[in-house]
Amino acid sequence: MIKKGIILSGGMGTRMSPLTKAVNKQLLPIYDKPLIFYPLSILMLSKIKDILIIVNKGQLNQYKKILPNGERLGIKITYEEQDSPKGLPDAFILGEKFIGKDNVALILGDNFFYGQFLSQKLLDCSKLKNGAKVLLHRVASPEKYGVAKVKKNKITYIKEKPKKFISDLAITGLYFFDNKVIKFAKQLKPSKRNELEITDLLNKYKRINKLSADYIGRGGAWLDTGSLEDFYKTSAFVSAIENRQGFKIACIEEIALLNKWINKKQINDAIKFYGKCEYSSYLKKLIS
Repeated sequence: MIKKGIILSGGMGTRMSPLTKAVNKQLLPIYDKPLIFYPLSILMLSKIKDILIIVNKGQLNQYKKILPNGERLGIKITYEEQDSPKGLPDAFILGEKFIGKDNVALILGDNFFYGQFLSQKLLDCSKLKNGAKVLLHRVASPEKYGVAKVKKNKITYIKEKPKKFISDLAITGLYFFDNKVIKFAKQLKPSKRNELEITDLLNKYKRINKLSADYIGRGGAWLDTGSLEDFYKTSAFVSAIENRQGFKIACIEEIALLNKWINKKQINDAIKFYGKCEYSSYLKKLIS
């Protein structure tokens, strides 16, 4: 069972400049919640309680204002500052002490996941004992993503932004790894863009036949909020779902309550923390 998770929330967010000049992208709002709540909720739905958030140098205090240490959610949140973006696998080098001898999940701070059976899918993935597992999602424009060819749930080929059609299965920003990931990440060499590449890391697992896949079904959604257009599309999606169905996506207190990590007292504490707002009104309904 994977007990530790990393949210990679570094990066410069240049595609969303000038919005991201003063504020980290993951603290900007997706409808009624900061973006960081969404990847955090995915780890919490995976029953992961020990979480490391990697942030840009100088932005730590911004995060601690909204997510101090996880205590009010019944979880543990720690932080690590990143001097500059060095690629996704750098998360495992930076987080070596945090990971220790455990297996680990990694989610990108700007990824959004939604689906009816997603919680069970996450719990299944978090049972990983050895090797690596990625979540795949069919996309209309595979040339924009890293894609995978799969045979019997084993990944046989990976290509980053292929010019010719290989597969329409995009590799999403959620990964599950055994403890070998630290050693493998350290063995990587920077690419032409001077970053460690997640594709190279996954290929190390593929070469030893330890890279498997699971899928977000047709009823599910995976959105990358890296651009302004995608950011606002995601916000509109959340708004439509929440206002139509009356429940909240990525209400981290609700997930903690359902997991029995907190009780009504912590919900009341959260209501005081957020103050008089629509989010607090929703929390009141949970315990009324």
